Amino acid sequence: MKQCSPAEKNASLLKFATLASVATALLLIGIKFVAWFLTGSLSVLASLIDSLMDAMASIINLLAVRYSLKSADDDHSFGHGKAEALAGLGQSCFIAASGLILILHAAKKITSPAPLQAIGIGIGVMIVSIVVTAVLLIIQRYVIKQTNSTAIRADSIHYATDLLTNVSTIAALILAGLGWHYADPVFSILIALIILHSAWKIGNDAVHLLMDKQLPEELLTKIFNTARSHTSVIDVHDLRTRQSGQTPIIQLHLNLAAEMSLNEAHSVAKEVEKELLRLFPNADIIIHQDPVFSDN
Repeated sequence: MKQCSPAEKNASLLKFATLASVATALLLIGIKFVAWFLTGSLSVLASLIDSLMDAMASIINLLAVRYSLKSADDDHSFGHGKAEALAGLGQSCFIAASGLILILHAAKKITSPAPLQAIGIGIGVMIVSIVVTAVLLIIQRYVIKQTNSTAIRADSIHYATDLLTNVSTIAALILAGLGWHYADPVFSILIALIILHSAWKIGNDAVHLLMDKQLPEELLTKIFNTARSHTSVIDVHDLRTRQSGQTPIIQLHLNLAAEMSLNEAHSVAKEVEKELLRLFPNADIIIHQDPVFSDN
């Protein structure tokens, strides 16, 4: 049986996670539309609009992840990984738009609250939505742990937000059923604010990646210590990193004894690269060797 490489395994996981996300969003749209049609609840409509935005974002995510997995070519020598960050930025725009739409609807409903219908059905549908979303989140969290995908992390953030919106919708339906008609628009505004916060977080992470932010400090320390641990390495400097989709890009300089031959220096660099690839199997690593002359 053919053994899959880490890159091939990650690609399969990413494709599965994006397909699961789209399927979940479409399922939630169907059952929430039925719930909104039967209840007339603005909170259910808020959750439905959120799922519509989720579906659009998940479809963009699916296309972007597939594009990001394409190999490097003449026009994109570092690969297509930043398509993931672009997808995250696009998701943040969709999600922010849905939050603003909900606030406008809620403001109108506050001025003219109305009793809701079929509240029990609405609550049942929202409970089903919570279960379906929770299953998707379990899948996404596993894929994030294995791949560290920006796009899947962005998708996971707004589906985690969906859990909060679904719980809030249930609370609004229960209170509305008890005669608190203002609860429905008020809770929908709270849901919208949660959605806007989620959009800001996704967009902020995407911008950092597009601006080539360094890898986290703990990873920089691990890279430095790994390179410095080689017995022939005098020091490490000019460490630069960034993330491009599934590929961490690492550049660093090694200080080596000037007496080393070119072949020896190259061998040391390859050994350091091999150790770094144990930590980051998909990394693109560039190592420069600098000669250090002894004082004698």
